[in-house]
Amino acid sequence: MSTINRTRRAAVLGTLAALALGATACGSSGGDPLGGSSSAPAAGGASASGTAAGSGGSGSTVVVGSANFPENVLLGSIYSQALKAKGVKVEEKFNIGSREVLYGQLQSGNLTVLPEYNGALLAYLDAKATAVTTQDVNAALAKALPASLAVLDSSPAEDKDSLSVTQETADKYGLKSIADLAAKAGEFTIGGPPEFKSRREQQFKDVYGLTFKEWKPTGDTTANALKDGGVQVGNVFTTDPKIVQFKLVPLADPKNVFGAQNVTPLVNKAGLDATATAALNAVSAKLDTAGLTALMKRVAVDKEDPSTVAKDWLKSNGLG
Repeated sequence: MSTINRTRRAAVLGTLAALALGATACGSSGGDPLGGSSSAPAAGGASASGTAAGSGGSGSTVVVGSANFPENVLLGSIYSQALKAKGVKVEEKFNIGSREVLYGQLQSGNLTVLPEYNGALLAYLDAKATAVTTQDVNAALAKALPASLAVLDSSPAEDKDSLSVTQETADKYGLKSIADLAAKAGEFTIGGPPEFKSRREQQFKDVYGLTFKEWKPTGDTTANALKDGGVQVGNVFTTDPKIVQFKLVPLADPKNVFGAQNVTPLVNKAGLDATATAALNAVSAKLDTAGLTALMKRVAVDKEDPSTVAKDWLKSNGLG
């Protein structure tokens, strides 16, 4: 698992440990990084001063925030620049911190828009949630969110667990989905974080009929172990730039062992008008996992500036 996505787990996914999906939990980072009030939000998404987060009119400012890891900063920059391209007045407040802090700032009206991951957000709001598909997760979110907040259209882009193989292995054995591993799993070694075996071994047996030859705790070096042949299957996050760098193939998961984690705008409804909403939904319509992974390679491997990468993506998709 890459450092980028490990950071995202610790800082953003929050209480996913309570789910059967078994991600790592985190505690609140505390404090108010934006310097505003930390008191409970007033009705209708108002801030502590009693003023809603923008009126949604042409003179209001949309405040786009992000968590403190590179992928979320990149997504925040995409949202911000897409809004600016439509004439929306925008303020950026990136690299803030964990979900606990971000969510409170959105409720208070200090932030208007956040790039979120729908499955992780649902787990944060309802630790007993069982929805796994994009449609079901978003339906559950509509019920779980307070009236002042909403999710807009989810993008096809997902940053979530995968079972990945090298392109050579995929071609040699005709592997396109996890189900295709059934005939070869007994000959394959699988790598992942140390806890991966205890969390997933029985699930893969029950859902896909997979029994692997060996489980190796490869941790952050899983993608490298795939490339070097130390393992034949690895637990790699779907937007890890090493997927592009090493030409890895994330296998499809038709039975949803790994629940949906679609990149989705979470918004304070009082701060958006129809123009801003349409601009964010247009981004979601164009953003897919392969595209986001390629962008993350530019940010994390090639060390390009996220705002420049965001600008290029928007221009190439007719949104900037």
